[in-house]
Amino acid sequence: MNHQAVQIDGRKISIQGRFARIARLEEEWYEDLGNPESLAVAIQNSGCRADILNFWQRLPQVEPKFPYCMERDPVAAIPISTYAEWWEKQIDGKTRNMIRRAEKKGVVVRRSEFDDKFVEGMASLFNETPVRQGKPFWHYGKDAATIKREFCRFLFREELFGAYLGDELIGFVFIANCGGYAALGQIISKIAHRDKAPTNALVAKAVERCAEKGVPYLAYAKWMDGSLGEFKRHNGFQKFDLPRYYVPLTAKGRVWVALRLYRGVNMLPQSVVRRLKDFRARLMERRAARALARNKPEQIHAR
Repeated sequence: MNHQAVQIDGRKISIQGRFARIARLEEEWYEDLGNPESLAVAIQNSGCRADILNFWQRLPQVEPKFPYCMERDPVAAIPISTYAEWWEKQIDGKTRNMIRRAEKKGVVVRRSEFDDKFVEGMASLFNETPVRQGKPFWHYGKDAATIKREFCRFLFREELFGAYLGDELIGFVFIANCGGYAALGQIISKIAHRDKAPTNALVAKAVERCAEKGVPYLAYAKWMDGSLGEFKRHNGFQKFDLPRYYVPLTAKGRVWVALRLYRGVNMLPQSVVRRLKDFRARLMERRAARALARNKPEQIHAR
């Protein structure tokens, strides 16, 4: 997919697409658009040849505010008042037992520093397997220097917590300040220590930290089905259907918006989409197994 990043009207804009070029705020999780009409005009006058302006209303704004073509974009988030409220009413007994199990197994979650030792632990986590959640894992194959360079860029808005088993880093979470809510910028644990429930312990720490700071919502990417979706539901995440808008900027953009061609593969029936995802997951798992059997792990990048 063609990608271009430009500065327009004082904002960093990402433009993607081969047949129709769609512009959006590069950091839409962290930045409100404000006046979409003004930005649409600025993009048209910039010469960047974008066909559609795409933007959304950030959490927790679920009621549409603008008259443009709209789709619902489901986001997973926990409404947070107090840690006790989450523990007693927003998660079930099974999840509470998983968090207790982590503690009993010796998992300790604590505030961490982004130093060389921590980065080496991240590299060990990232290179454990080339496939996660049935998809090629984007960070697989990266060395410590690459990880340090990529992740240090966002530390100005993030808090970092690690899950440790003794001196070994077996999981970590970056909690990002999005202005009005927080988001799990990255949360991951070692598959080899899944029985110790480190990811549940990390979510619990994130909720506790948000409650301490008075942050009303904790977001965790998109709402979804599958095992990750079940994990989110069990840990108290709820579905927030946020309005996402599509504003045509050119004649081609008007056609694409009118026919809703921007949906891409999502124009297919959801049952077909699920089968395609399942097929991709099986394909990636077989590919990873063959690579590991040859003892020459491939570096696989998501596309």
